[in-house]
Amino acid sequence: MLVKTYGAAVQGIDAIVVTIETVVDRGFSFTMVGLPDAAVKESYQRVVSAINQSGAEFPRHRVVINLSPADVKKEGAAYDLPIAIGILAAAEKIPSERLGGMMIMGELSLDGSVLPIRGVLPMAIKARSLGYHGMIVPKANATEAAVVNNLTVYGVDNLRQVLDFLSGNAEIEPTVVNTRAEFAADAQNFEFDFSEVKGQESVKRAFEVACAGGHNILLVGPPGSGKSMMAKRLPGILPPLSLAEALETTKIHSVAGKLKGGSRLLTRRPFRSPHHTISPVALVGGGSNPIPGEISLAHNGILFLDEFPEFSRGVLEVMRQPLEDRHINISRAKYSIDYPAGFMLVASMNPCPCGYYNHPTKACTCAPGAVQKYLNRISGPLLDRIDLQVEILPVPFEEISSGAPGESSEAIRERVVKARKIQEERFKDEPNVHCNAQMTTRLLNRHVVLGDEAKEQLREAMARLDMSARAYDRILKVARTIADLDGSEEVLPVHMREAVHYRNLDRAGWGASGSDLPF
Repeated sequence: MLVKTYGAAVQGIDAIVVTIETVVDRGFSFTMVGLPDAAVKESYQRVVSAINQSGAEFPRHRVVINLSPADVKKEGAAYDLPIAIGILAAAEKIPSERLGGMMIMGELSLDGSVLPIRGVLPMAIKARSLGYHGMIVPKANATEAAVVNNLTVYGVDNLRQVLDFLSGNAEIEPTVVNTRAEFAADAQNFEFDFSEVKGQESVKRAFEVACAGGHNILLVGPPGSGKSMMAKRLPGILPPLSLAEALETTKIHSVAGKLKGGSRLLTRRPFRSPHHTISPVALVGGGSNPIPGEISLAHNGILFLDEFPEFSRGVLEVMRQPLEDRHINISRAKYSIDYPAGFMLVASMNPCPCGYYNHPTKACTCAPGAVQKYLNRISGPLLDRIDLQVEILPVPFEEISSGAPGESSEAIRERVVKARKIQEERFKDEPNVHCNAQMTTRLLNRHVVLGDEAKEQLREAMARLDMSARAYDRILKVARTIADLDGSEEVLPVHMREAVHYRNLDRAGWGASGSDLPF
């Protein structure tokens, strides 16, 4: 008898339907075709043991299984459950009437337990789009799949439970998640707040500008000046995720297997902080079984690189193209996958190897030329892609000991959200542009019109600091964001001055005073 069950394979962050065709006939053999990998081929031993341990009997006949489409590689143990169900239905040990509109996925253990898998959310989205009425998944993945509306999701603990359900001997309570209510309730809960930060008002202002326009930012300062502490508070001043952004972000984490058991929709922007020993593949994604890397896991959120120059040159250089294009295409001999990578880069570094160059109280012990050599670990093209370069100094004792709290993250976020709304209206007819940092040259020419004084300021700064054309564009984008925070239609000279001052590392004597600026 021929029976079809339905599963899914993940490609990139989307899923395609896989039809598991099972035939049980005369003879005694087991054959599986359809480009299965080693983990799928090994399912035979798991399926046989799980069926026997669940009170059923593995058929003593010839079993042929085809995984269609045959030109798509099937990876992982998630096909165990649909294969087991297909075998028992083809052997007429359970009815097959309910299988037609049902997607089934799950890994089986030898005792029949159903174990969690990754990539359930894109599978559920695909099932709904194709009109499937239900989905059977491991109980640990049920809330993840139930995020998708108009799809009945059944979470199961073991194979016996599935057999009783399909046979009509028992019912399984569908998993229901009120996505919008839970999303709204959890979206504003943050562990860290800027009110806990004493002093550093200029750095807080730089963070506000960066978040308002989606700009990349680099902090340069000695150890203990608060670089990492303030970076961890950035998610609290970013605009809240929209439901569409939350769904896309959750899909990426689902495919990467980063969602914990019982996870639902991600409600806060991701904050990823990889160690400086990370490899290029771990950063951008890929591998023999491709999964998203850190730049994709930070999509719609923040990628924080602490100790920026300590990352290997190869790791840093692979970010240059994603920073511009907001996606990463990984092409290998056996596959080509496109992952989203629309992240905000936040990096921090010491000013020199000893860490105390330009420190107000401690002397730098580095050899002559060591400061510039240390900075040269970061290439000029990569620095050009960082809109704001900010120097940070230790907080004086008087400010640390002050009992007065700083401005709260909520107050800063209100100004950021207001500026973002201005940008949403500005770019409403541009589907791929959502904030000032994403403006193309065409949009810059349209939305950043400088008066004579502001233009002269920029001309002098470009000549004095020998900036590149990309740095010119970055300054204009930051100036536009500062004007949006002020609610100004025009980019005024005061906005241009502040934008130029955020290019600290472009100055010939950036560690001294900044007196080389023309204003």
